[in-house]
Amino acid sequence: MRKIELPRRPAARNATAVSLAALLGLAIASALAGCGLAEDLLKPRYIPDSPSTAQASAPSATASSSARPGVYSPPPEHAAIAGQAGDQAAVEKPSMPAGPAIDRVVASVDGDPITMREVKDFGAQHGHTIDTDDFASSDTAKEVTKALIGQKLLEQEVKKYEDKVDEAQVEKYIQDLRQEKHMTDAQFRQQLQASGMSYDELRQHARLDLEKMMMIQEEVRSKINVSNAEVEQAYKDHQADFRIEKERLKLAQILIATPPNATPQQVAQAEKKAEQVRARAAKGEDFNDLARVYSDDDSKSNGGELGWFEPSDVMDEILVGVKGLKPGQISPIISTKHGFHIVKLEDHEVPGVRPYDDVKAQIRTQLADQKSNSQIQTWIQTDLVKKHYVEILY
Repeated sequence: MRKIELPRRPAARNATAVSLAALLGLAIASALAGCGLAEDLLKPRYIPDSPSTAQASAPSATASSSARPGVYSPPPEHAAIAGQAGDQAAVEKPSMPAGPAIDRVVASVDGDPITMREVKDFGAQHGHTIDTDDFASSDTAKEVTKALIGQKLLEQEVKKYEDKVDEAQVEKYIQDLRQEKHMTDAQFRQQLQASGMSYDELRQHARLDLEKMMMIQEEVRSKINVSNAEVEQAYKDHQADFRIEKERLKLAQILIATPPNATPQQVAQAEKKAEQVRARAAKGEDFNDLARVYSDDDSKSNGGELGWFEPSDVMDEILVGVKGLKPGQISPIISTKHGFHIVKLEDHEVPGVRPYDDVKAQIRTQLADQKSNSQIQTWIQTDLVKKHYVEILY
């Protein structure tokens, strides 16, 4: 079987949730099935990927039809490491105010009006079309209105946390986001500018995200308990979810390249540089940051991240170099025709059912998320509606 070369991806991958933001990205249980009560409020705001980034990060756009899942076919010139709200809270009103239907106020939260247009737009955003102005006779209109009221309640509640987030937390949040995107500060700011968002606007969004996370953590998540027995039972009940069919390696690298027909002196200089960089990585310096600075491979823009590969797709020298490593460990310096490689084994999947100890933390988090989703809905309908004045005007 011909071994393909790993690609050197020129663009950063799409951002994923950072830290506690994972909870806020969930579809929170709502009064309307499929319509998240707080999706807009609780969804972390990320910098939109540029078209080139989106294209580069999509496997379907770059993978050849013959490549294995998760393995891209690289351009021939690329060198890498392979062989190549509750009803009880509402105050019912007998009729809607006079005026054009599209501008009518159909509800309010703490005196702030909610118009028919807002409800229809909110429903459309979540896949629920309201094609009538008679909300009193439409179950869909009622449920979407209820969902929007729930979001408004959360928007009011989060204001209590405005003074609980400091500038250092905001800055750390942004830096965590940048690192998750595997970007330098300059690349991050450039993409931010391309998205039409200023750095000050990003800080404002980051602050609000932190306030929302703090609110959910204090009001809901901290009160959730998942027992060891629940985790063990979930593991037993979902063995198929933890079964791995094929061995795969997740790799990152720093390549200190040597030119074609390199002289012995050039080879020695490159090897010495590789030894120095590896020593720094071994002492605990961030591998991704080192890759961005020193790697001669295009993957440096991703912090050296290369993705997942089956062993048969990795060139022999590299496979030997990572053999015996545990996830998180770094290989010795590996010499290939491309130069000197420092390879990090980020993860290793082997066929069979993943051991309980390897997945119990993941299961616990998933169970806590499920309970949190349900509890957030209960919190809105039983607690928040008692703290705020809600009117239904249809």
